[in-house]
Amino acid sequence: MGAMRAPGAWSSVITIAVIFGAGIVLGLWLNRAPAPVEPPQLPQLNAQPTATPEPPKQEPRDNGEAVVIDVYERLSPAVVNIATRKLAWNEYMQVFPQTGQGSGFIIDERGYILTNNHVVAGVDYVEVTLAGGRKVAAKLVGRDSYSDLAVIKVDPFPEMKVAPLGSSASLRVGQRVIAIGNPFGFQNTVTSGYISALHRDIAVGDQALTGMIQTDAAINPGNSGGPLINGRGEVIGVNTAIYSPAGAFTGIGFATPIDKVKKIAMQLLATGRVTYPWVGVRYWKDLEADLASKMGLPPVRGVLLVELFRGGPAHQAGLQGATGLAYYKGLPIPVGGDVIVSVDGVATPTIDDFQNVIRQHDVGDTVTVTFLRGKEQFTSKMTLQSDPRQRG
Repeated sequence: MGAMRAPGAWSSVITIAVIFGAGIVLGLWLNRAPAPVEPPQLPQLNAQPTATPEPPKQEPRDNGEAVVIDVYERLSPAVVNIATRKLAWNEYMQVFPQTGQGSGFIIDERGYILTNNHVVAGVDYVEVTLAGGRKVAAKLVGRDSYSDLAVIKVDPFPEMKVAPLGSSASLRVGQRVIAIGNPFGFQNTVTSGYISALHRDIAVGDQALTGMIQTDAAINPGNSGGPLINGRGEVIGVNTAIYSPAGAFTGIGFATPIDKVKKIAMQLLATGRVTYPWVGVRYWKDLEADLASKMGLPPVRGVLLVELFRGGPAHQAGLQGATGLAYYKGLPIPVGGDVIVSVDGVATPTIDDFQNVIRQHDVGDTVTVTFLRGKEQFTSKMTLQSDPRQRG
């Protein structure tokens, strides 16, 4: 007979088998592939169940925004960036190029561009960057240092845009204005502000600019020659100068009124130069009130005539120059000449004041001059001429 196993031994075998089987089952359960989990459903915000969503609508604009945007979109294609180059000598007698920049705007479909004289004066090469970035060479048509205006020209092209010119005759302080230019070389930059004053007289270097428009629209280096525009999209001035101890925008800029600009531009287009009225005075001197009193004259300020051109307007009007010399504080002072105190009722205490009044007239105009001869006051009619010394 076969051998018999004790009951206790079978019990141990069964227990081991059960534990082993349970381990296999547990291992298979732990290593099974995880059941797929559905991602959570997120709520859709403003979902459009059908077609492609519509483009976002433009934000509403206030009236001021709409004006600036409209003017910029219409006139910026007519504004150009002007880059210049000239050759100079350094301290080691080496030649090197000097570069400059400014702004301008197209005033005629034939390619004429208006800018400032100081942008293009004395340069060897002028390059214009048009709207869209195309660069073309430009040539100088004419320039005028007295008004700080110049005209250059590029070859016309089909998409050329011309800036419409308005009028500066009826401008008012507080009127909205927009400036477009290239400050620091950043092309087609727009700024806006208001006319803060009119008829300002300023000195730029040794040059006096009269009747300027003052504005708080930001004007910086590189804006020179760009347009100052009214809310109707018409150019009413040429941005020319800023008042700034730091050399950048401080809230005061100046523009040449467009009525004066048009008058100058017409002469530059026709002849390349500007003819100003001439009064025929060779030498003159500012006369202070205290010096006039020392010379036995009434204590007035005016323009003392020293020497006249024979046959010139002042000579023909009966005015006279100095007849002798006197000494004041050891210095020779011409005496005996007439002292002009006003022109057409406008006081002329200095030579600059006198010239500013005269330059508002044209060759051929007749003005009334009020002057002192000794202690007596006279008036005379003087017809302005072109300067025979000025060459075309």
